[in-house]
Amino acid sequence: MQEFKDLPFIRFLLDELQGLNDKLFSAQTGIELALVVSLGLAAWLLARYHRPGLTHQASIHQQNLGLYRLYSVSAVVLWPLYWLGLQWLCNWLAHSLDYEPGLMHITASLLSAWVIIRIATTFIRSDLLGRAVATVAWLVAALNIIGWLDQTILLLNYVGMDFGSVRVSLFTVLKGMLALGVLLWVSNVLATLFENRIRSIPDLTPSVQELFAKLFKLTAIFIAVMVAISAVGIDLTAFAVVGGAVGVGVGLGLQKIVANLISGIILLMDKSIKPGDIIAVGDYYGRVDSLGARYVSVTTRDGIEHLIPNEELIVTRVENWSHSNNLYRMRLPVGVHYKSDVKLAMDLCREAATETTRVLTTPAPNCLMRGFGDNSVDLEIRFWIDDPMNGRANVKSDMLVLIWDKFAAHDIEIPYPQRDIHLRSPSWEQLKGALPATD
Repeated sequence: MQEFKDLPFIRFLLDELQGLNDKLFSAQTGIELALVVSLGLAAWLLARYHRPGLTHQASIHQQNLGLYRLYSVSAVVLWPLYWLGLQWLCNWLAHSLDYEPGLMHITASLLSAWVIIRIATTFIRSDLLGRAVATVAWLVAALNIIGWLDQTILLLNYVGMDFGSVRVSLFTVLKGMLALGVLLWVSNVLATLFENRIRSIPDLTPSVQELFAKLFKLTAIFIAVMVAISAVGIDLTAFAVVGGAVGVGVGLGLQKIVANLISGIILLMDKSIKPGDIIAVGDYYGRVDSLGARYVSVTTRDGIEHLIPNEELIVTRVENWSHSNNLYRMRLPVGVHYKSDVKLAMDLCREAATETTRVLTTPAPNCLMRGFGDNSVDLEIRFWIDDPMNGRANVKSDMLVLIWDKFAAHDIEIPYPQRDIHLRSPSWEQLKGALPATD
């Protein structure tokens, strides 16, 4: 127990607690505490009165990002900002009266840190991450203001383990986690800015833009991890020892992941599939929404999003309806009765195809006779569209409705399946031969 008390932080903490106990129950501290609480209550009432106006202004200026963010941030920090202003005013008056504030000075410093940290964390999109960063930053600022930061670092460095010549303490782990989090956030912001910049260049195809964005993001993350590892004092040459083991692990356990990653890079480089293309893979047909490191997102006409592994798009047959151009020829079978005017029916089919909204006039639609079926004369309408991403069934439906109306107006009959049954009566000789012989 005596050895534990001999630690620098513990001795410092005991001395501070003893001094704090003497100051805490003094008349000066009681007066300052009452004044701080009163100022906080007054600031809360002022903020409650003015915050609806700032919120209303923020809703009005949603189209102007600068003004919207200014009003939103002001509404968030209004209470500590008012409190800080009132606290500074009281501190100035105290100094003017030759009174040296103690608790009031600490409160003003903490409020300053609160305002600065709250404004900084509003630019972090994730609420959970923003609260975590604000808590850590506020705790560090509070320890620094009251003079306990150095002793806290000594205590965290005391708790740890030695691995050869490298000592890993609790402070090292916390510093590494903090550095990694900040660096990953910075790399993500830079990657987003770079991606927006790349997508604004019209000379680059979507696949090349996606490739550059992914490569930059992976590079930024790799650099962030390496810098974070160096920041905690770990020698990077140690990773060369385990490089072979990692390679074996990748070769055995991560084959599919690595295959999908390499396949994704190949798809981006050869431009065979890019966002916006209409593809058919096996039973899936839809629009390519995005190309990821592991999968391609394809949304069908039913609104179902399928995540297809990149490797499957490399090793299997893929129909890309918009690879080199958006032209797509469709076929629509139509049957007419044998007693109908077939040539007139073919002309009516061509007219219906021409009058359909999305059907192209060049190349012109055509109607061919495909054969003599069991129940009808089989015709086939062939026509072209240049927007397959808008669907196929709706074009066929519009055309069939027009054909129905035109056939009905010109007495062209659309047959339905039918069968003729012929009954043959046997002759007397056949019946006589089938009867049994009698004596």
